[in-house]
Amino acid sequence: MKTYGYKKSQAIFKKAAAVIPCGIYGHYSPAPLVPATDYPFYTAKAKGSRIWDVDGNEFIDYMCAYGPMVSGYNNPKVEAAAEKQSRMGNCLTGVPPVMVELAEYLVDLVTIADWAFFAKNGGDVTNYAVMIARAATGRKKIITVAGGYHGVSPWMQSAGHHGVTDDDRKNVLTVTWNDVAGFERVAAENRGEIAGFITSPYHHPAFADNELPAEGYWQKIEAICRREGILIITDDIRAGFRLDMRGSDQYFGYRSDLICFCKALANGHPISALVGTRDLMGAASKVFYTGSYWFSAVPMAAAVANLREMKRINAPRVMLERGRKLLDGLVRIAQGHGYDLKVTGVPSMPYLRITNDPSLMLHQDWCAECTKRGAYFTSHHNWFLSTAHTDRDLQQTWNIADDAFKVVRKKYGDSF
Repeated sequence: MKTYGYKKSQAIFKKAAAVIPCGIYGHYSPAPLVPATDYPFYTAKAKGSRIWDVDGNEFIDYMCAYGPMVSGYNNPKVEAAAEKQSRMGNCLTGVPPVMVELAEYLVDLVTIADWAFFAKNGGDVTNYAVMIARAATGRKKIITVAGGYHGVSPWMQSAGHHGVTDDDRKNVLTVTWNDVAGFERVAAENRGEIAGFITSPYHHPAFADNELPAEGYWQKIEAICRREGILIITDDIRAGFRLDMRGSDQYFGYRSDLICFCKALANGHPISALVGTRDLMGAASKVFYTGSYWFSAVPMAAAVANLREMKRINAPRVMLERGRKLLDGLVRIAQGHGYDLKVTGVPSMPYLRITNDPSLMLHQDWCAECTKRGAYFTSHHNWFLSTAHTDRDLQQTWNIADDAFKVVRKKYGDSF
């Protein structure tokens, strides 16, 4: 099977490294891509489930821009709504009416939502949610889950990271996912001081297996939080609208006080949202929080169109079913080559790992071999399915995966 080269991508990166910190920074950094030479760094165009890099190579994309592309690249209905709004205006003096339309739609759609607030990035609204929790309760401390990710503000990062001080984290308490007893202990030791518990609806760290809530976990945690006056903040930035259009808390059977949305909201147009219950609207109104582009109309119009289309087709069901089919096929193919491909998380955004090699080098090589054959996989992060992935995509992906397994089997032999 033909494999790709990335001469133009590497040439652009060389220029970028001279004028941009790291050349490519943040979650798009090539550092976790092993070996990085087997991956494209620059994308020229995209359509549906596919991207084309600057070298002209075509990929079935299972990262979906790290989550935002839930309805497929350049979705006609979403882009038509965005273009229509763009002709009327985007960043304006005065608030665009579409903001109210989007807020009303979210209030109708999301079970716990009585109001909605809009920003740009996921970290914008996770920050705002914590500020609201503190304003509403008069408390300072926040509980997070070890290994969880809620953005890049200093309080969200680990102490010792460059630019982060111990003081930034002094009001952040950490618990282990699925450890109800540990949560109970932290709540008791800090009684009357904890404003909120912020976490994803299930645990989806990078570089590690994802973990679903154990049976009864969320119901027990919710009971503790209600008893102790701790607000439940669901970080639905990544999983939002991939499990349940009503909010992922409904999928797992608990009730949030605040929910943060972003990635799937507008199918790649830059917008995030925080929704909350009626009793927190007063605190939300008192916290001053704003941004230069948070009232941009185009992403709001795109979000309305995207959410309506997702609801119409029951997008979570489509992605979950498509994901199960893809993963069942990959696991069977791996078994045929003598490998155990472990799948964790949910089928619409799974995390995969070949367990035969604890060092992950074999898994990294397999993902890289798949990528340079046209199925874009990463080894360190969960993947994403979109409603644009087709049965043809899945069949082509299985063929690529099979060929890649042959390559790694030849390379490693019976070492694992």
